[in-house]
Amino acid sequence: MRVVNEFQKDDIRISLYSWNNKYLIKFELGPMEQTFKVSEMDVLVESDLEGFYEGDFFEKVKLRFQEMGASLKNQMESM
Repeated sequence: MRVVNEFQKDDIRISLYSWNNKYLIKFELGPMEQTFKVSEMDVLVESDLEGFYEGDFFEKVKLRFQEMGASLKNQMESM
């Protein structure tokens, strides 16, 4: 697995890997993570992947983290 890029945006750690003819785009926030796999054949240049951490896609990632956090909190409180 090759690390292509790692950085942080809006408190979310973003890691981009190249592995097995796919790009893995991993978003991490606290104890939660979201990973997306994209075929390398679908990407002309690596800079095209920036669309995954900008705009509407990234906003939905942040909303999903809010939902995940609320679910985790509710579950932990019910234990």
